[in-house]
Amino acid sequence: MRLEVVNTGSELLLGKVVNTHAAYFGQELFKLGLRVQRQTTIPDGEEIRTVLAEAFSRCDAILVTGGLGPTSDDITREVVAEMLGRPLHLDEGILATIREMFRVRKLRQNALNDRQAMVPEGAVVLENPHGTAPGLYLPADDTMGSPHLFLLPGPPRELKPMCADLVFPTLARLMGEDAALPEWRNFRIYGVGESGLATVLEPLLADLPDLEIGYCARLGEVDLRLIGAGPSIEAASAIVRREFFKEIVVESETPIEEVIVELLKERGETVATAESCTGGLIASTITDVPGSSAVFHRGYVTYANEAKSDLLGVPGEMLAAHGAVSDEVVRAMAEGCLRRSGADHAIAVSGIAGPSGGSEEKPVGTVHVAVASRGRETFAKRYFYPVDRISFKQRVTRLVLDLLRRRLRGIDPS
Repeated sequence: MRLEVVNTGSELLLGKVVNTHAAYFGQELFKLGLRVQRQTTIPDGEEIRTVLAEAFSRCDAILVTGGLGPTSDDITREVVAEMLGRPLHLDEGILATIREMFRVRKLRQNALNDRQAMVPEGAVVLENPHGTAPGLYLPADDTMGSPHLFLLPGPPRELKPMCADLVFPTLARLMGEDAALPEWRNFRIYGVGESGLATVLEPLLADLPDLEIGYCARLGEVDLRLIGAGPSIEAASAIVRREFFKEIVVESETPIEEVIVELLKERGETVATAESCTGGLIASTITDVPGSSAVFHRGYVTYANEAKSDLLGVPGEMLAAHGAVSDEVVRAMAEGCLRRSGADHAIAVSGIAGPSGGSEEKPVGTVHVAVASRGRETFAKRYFYPVDRISFKQRVTRLVLDLLRRRLRGIDPS
């Protein structure tokens, strides 16, 4: 089934609202065996007519979001009715629902909202318990050359329940029981870039039939997607595991912080953090995970040298001799954190986030990290990430979490 999405809303093009529909439809429709062929974002108003006229001939189904509101620029309903030659009629049931919403919320009824009760002849009304604009489904019409049309509200809190309850089941029925669901696997990989992955893997995977390879790179991590026939995915997965055993965080889209929390729970162990340049971001990232209180007891943000000494016991003479950004100091931070927190593992970072504060010996982007564990030798190493301040903090956070992951799985962090 050839499917496209049209998002209407001037606020999307002005950057006032982030268009999250692209990710939502891509992820959820893929589960049905559907791939979005094209996604178009247009302003409110007459542009909807041009876009639909162009898309009708190349689509089996079109999902249109937005343009169903009560104001003069919300004309999706009217334009579609005109293009299909279907008169609009007032749906008394929808009108009653709208009026009841106003009554319950103790709001004065606005006559403009009555427009939202107008329905094109032959359309199926898609109920919207979360707002005043119902959705509409217009089956394909060969005489008019139109595909299946789904007119949906724009706000995600209204759109997502409607899609889950009504739109996606309808699309599944249209595809039929014999529709093949796609097979896919995702590898979340740390410590190697997408070009590095492609250089190693693509020659090895080139001869596998019916296999699509995709990459999604972010700061410090890459998602490697394998899509296609089951046997090819299994063969490709074996190659990925063989070549990048150390770097694979998880064979899913699970964030690394969730992986860390689960690994610690399985082992019955805890972790503490000692942070300088990340300013508490590592602790915040771990504690974003529900249930993290079982494995994370405390974190130290020791931004100043005095704090490193007072809270973690880093000797003042060490700070004076080597500077706060050094292997010696970050190792002492991790071991002090381990000792004073009583945790099983401690991770520590100290670096220069910039844009100022660097030197020829220690330029902006330099960071030293350490992982200390009870009964294990402390690991410490220098890294260099010459990026903007926020990206630096995020990159360092992911780095040190991955080093902890490796230690928990018995993999050499280096």
